[in-house]
Amino acid sequence: MTVLGVDNLNIRFRQDGRVIHAVRGVSFTVSKGETVALVGESGSGKSVTALSTVSLLGDAAQVDGSITYQGRQMIGASEGELRAIRGNDISFIFQEPMTSLNPLHTIEKQIGESLALHQGLTGAPARARIIELLQKVGIREAESRLAAYPHQLSGGQRQRVMIAMALANGPELLIADEPTTALDVTIQAQILDVLADLKAREGLSMLFITHDLNIVRRIADRVCVMKDGEIVEQGRTAEIFAAPQHPYTQKLLAAEPKGRPEPIAPDAAEVVRAENLRVWFPIQTGLLRRVTGHVKAVNDATISVRAGETLGIVGESGSGKTTLALALMRLIPSDGRIVFMGRDIAGLKGRALRDLRRDMQIVFQDPYGSLSPRMTVEEIIAEGLGVHGVEPGRNRREMVAEIMGEVGLDAQAMGRYPHEFSGGQRQRIAIARAMILRPKLVVLDEPTSALDMTVQVQIVDLLRGLQRKWGLAYLFISHDLRVVRALSHKVIVMRAGDVVEAGDGVAVFNAPQSDYTRTLMQAAFGS
Repeated sequence: MTVLGVDNLNIRFRQDGRVIHAVRGVSFTVSKGETVALVGESGSGKSVTALSTVSLLGDAAQVDGSITYQGRQMIGASEGELRAIRGNDISFIFQEPMTSLNPLHTIEKQIGESLALHQGLTGAPARARIIELLQKVGIREAESRLAAYPHQLSGGQRQRVMIAMALANGPELLIADEPTTALDVTIQAQILDVLADLKAREGLSMLFITHDLNIVRRIADRVCVMKDGEIVEQGRTAEIFAAPQHPYTQKLLAAEPKGRPEPIAPDAAEVVRAENLRVWFPIQTGLLRRVTGHVKAVNDATISVRAGETLGIVGESGSGKTTLALALMRLIPSDGRIVFMGRDIAGLKGRALRDLRRDMQIVFQDPYGSLSPRMTVEEIIAEGLGVHGVEPGRNRREMVAEIMGEVGLDAQAMGRYPHEFSGGQRQRIAIARAMILRPKLVVLDEPTSALDMTVQVQIVDLLRGLQRKWGLAYLFISHDLRVVRALSHKVIVMRAGDVVEAGDGVAVFNAPQSDYTRTLMQAAFGS
């Protein structure tokens, strides 16, 4: 039985007097109890196609073709018909639960809102149903979580709440739009297990949108590969993975960071060393704000990174990865010894510390959030030059053009703004901003996790090239173990503030010693 049928779907948007043909002649079906994956890079039309199924694109979109839900035509359906289907029969799980959940309302209120709207369920029956839903998606001590706000839950818990909301009214079709992209590998595996279990128990059909082919292999029955608004190939998952026919599908399947980092010079200078580093945040209670305990973010970490070397830092959210890096850069207080370029910097303050900043730079996870939307690319990249001074005899614009060329950007685009670039290009801008100062140490905090697989490969190659050229020391923080394996000479594994394993990258990946590291490897590589 066909639950969702899409036939010759075309979607156009009018923008600045131009017509953008976002989806072109797309056709596919989702049968009862089946999971179909829509796969492709950013901008390929995956999410637009999904949103069109229940007319969530707004008045700016011109949609034609046919979309049927259990034989009922969705294109041109009345608002009353669509409202009856949205949330009841077809539910969505979105990519980022922190932006999808209301920060001002408790979990109970947000799930209860859907139950009241669609089923008229309130009071004690609604509360019982909410607890049942939270237990169903694997949230422990569900009753105690009812009064929690989204910021009080972990990323995995928030995503489970989103799944519970989607399941509240017993839908026939679940549309999951990149539901695991920003999650740790272990949490990602748990969410996929929850979805697979729910599909089996509830008889759900699922349309799963992702750019991660490892997830597709694990969860989908059939695959539709999208490029530039068209489905270029579709078929059974096993067949597509075994013998892809279209060059674009072959390119996607081959897009995985490969190889190993280049050996570093035996006489490479040590760039940074930390001994017994500790970061504890005080817990203050009572009227007098007395310290009654500590959040132990980092405990007794000892690391060393040399020129041309990459130290990969892995672990789940909240394990202390970013806190460790921020402490090394003296951006947060810490205890212990920090030596940078042979100099103890733990006690530096004021001007002496600011002068040090030129040699320490950071690239963040989300370039769209870390780049000012009001500044041009030239202003963003050159901002550090204004703080630390342009090299004598050099023109600022000339230096910006040079670094843009190094990171693979067209210097003629320096007058444009961040929103005019793709995700991968924005990350290149963030890298250029850090590299223009010719630092000795660069902290890379999840720089590839939000990017398409093919763009990930490009960024990894770029980082390798810059490291080779300038002898950079990298601290590479990531939950994507495939990227860490491709880049890191050494690896430390963190859990709840403790370094549970450390050593040569090849040794840690091939023969992990701790149970926790083995769990991470199992979640990431399935073996």
